[in-house]
Amino acid sequence: MPVKLIDQTPSAYAYPLLIKHLLHKPLRCTPNQEIVYRDLYRFTYAEMFQRVHKAANMLKSLGVAEGSTVGVMDWDSHRYLELFYAVPMMGAILHTVNIRLSPEQILFTINHAEDDVLLVHTDFLPIVEAIKDQFQTVKKIVVLRDGPETPATKVPLDGEYEDLLARASDDYTFPDFDENAKATTFYTTGTTGLPKGVYFSHRQLVLHTLAVLAAAGSYHTAATFRSNDVYMPLTPMFHVHAWGIPYVAGQLGVKQVYPGRYDPAVILKLLVSEKVTFSHCVPTILHMILSSPAAKSVDLTGWKVIIGGSALTKGLCKAAMDRGVDLITGYGMSETCPVLTLAQPQPHMMSWSLDEQIAVRCRTGQPIPLVDLQVVTPDGVPLPHDGKSTGEVVVRSPWLTQGYYKDPERAEELWDGGWLHTGDVGFIDERGYLQITDRIKDVIKTGGEWISTLILEDILMQHPGVSEAAAIGVPDEKWGERPMVLVVLKDEFKGKVSQEDIRQHFMQFVEEGTITKWAVPDKIAFVEALPKTSVGKLDKKVMRQQYR
Repeated sequence: MPVKLIDQTPSAYAYPLLIKHLLHKPLRCTPNQEIVYRDLYRFTYAEMFQRVHKAANMLKSLGVAEGSTVGVMDWDSHRYLELFYAVPMMGAILHTVNIRLSPEQILFTINHAEDDVLLVHTDFLPIVEAIKDQFQTVKKIVVLRDGPETPATKVPLDGEYEDLLARASDDYTFPDFDENAKATTFYTTGTTGLPKGVYFSHRQLVLHTLAVLAAAGSYHTAATFRSNDVYMPLTPMFHVHAWGIPYVAGQLGVKQVYPGRYDPAVILKLLVSEKVTFSHCVPTILHMILSSPAAKSVDLTGWKVIIGGSALTKGLCKAAMDRGVDLITGYGMSETCPVLTLAQPQPHMMSWSLDEQIAVRCRTGQPIPLVDLQVVTPDGVPLPHDGKSTGEVVVRSPWLTQGYYKDPERAEELWDGGWLHTGDVGFIDERGYLQITDRIKDVIKTGGEWISTLILEDILMQHPGVSEAAAIGVPDEKWGERPMVLVVLKDEFKGKVSQEDIRQHFMQFVEEGTITKWAVPDKIAFVEALPKTSVGKLDKKVMRQQYR
């Protein structure tokens, strides 16, 4: 017997899950709450709502309609926040251009996404100037600026954002349409080949917003995000909608602070002056802030941070918590919109010692609502939650990208067997916490064994003299691969820590049983800096090429 569908009265409103509906609550409950951009702009939610209407009318005058694509090249700003709403609410598609890609890759993404209109911050006009003659679909270009003047450029501009907004009407009727309409697109940096386009619907973004809202604010745990917080994202807004958290912040009606281009001194100034209490970032950004000379005189007590993008090492976690930062790990990827898990301590864990809590906070986390996550064998068989059975992490959720844009072959690989394959290796413990142990492509395969680069990096970061660290596999004639570590020392330890000191540090963990002696790196290199991707992750592909 088939399921029975509900009867629908002809006059009933089906209420599609559209991004425009996310604005109802904040406009009714917190219309006077502030939105801040550096020390340049300050206005209310009500004023932002007017600006969203103006932005839609401005874009309409430039030819944007349902199904059009609008590319944005900007730092984290109030403008970006307005476009997070205005573009998809029109029925158009927001392409958040990854400004940290090479000019050739940026050109590829703009052409591949078929951008009709491009909004460009003055800082990126030189890039656009170099590639504009190869645009295939861009018809209009609008400049975004923080200062009073637009610098000289050969880019044919069709106006300046604020000037065009000032002339636009603040009355726009945002239509209803299918909630499965494409709302946004973004290009992953990838490790090989050209960037891959992921995309998300209105329905997916709304459900992701509600699930993160419930997960981050409903439980008695650490690093919660609630209506009395002050929010400042430190994850680029071009990168999967700044993890979708600006939409969550809007639902909560919190004060929002946007820092523009990341500068430790500016970030710390805003933290203090705007009384910021909640942020999210990758480990390298947190490390940059904690290592900044300006941070020494700033009280970070009460600042709550979710760390994602790369593993949070115990050393960095302890350094942050020693400064009063309340932090946990989050996990996801470009293809997953992105949040899948949060490493929230359970209520009884909140009274544990610092070291015991750090072990939990550095886990990859428990799935948030509506996420079905498993660890499986190569044949797709689910593994037990015993804290040791390791396999690939696969996932199902309402907000996962349904494919790669114009790339059906790789999309089918991503969704092999009806589960999204993350490419991450890990295990789930008895309490349901996931622990990623490596990327499939990064794990060191040596003499028939797998060695986790993340565990080696975590051990290194617990050395008092280590500022940053990376582990990679390098070719070995006898064993296939052997582990090598790259170490950036803190300034005060340079010249005082030897390779033998690092080996002895690893041997302590051998004696404790954390790793085997076989996992102790054969090669240790002290370097001034580590290569990173466009979103601040360790770029191990470059490292492997350098030390091959």
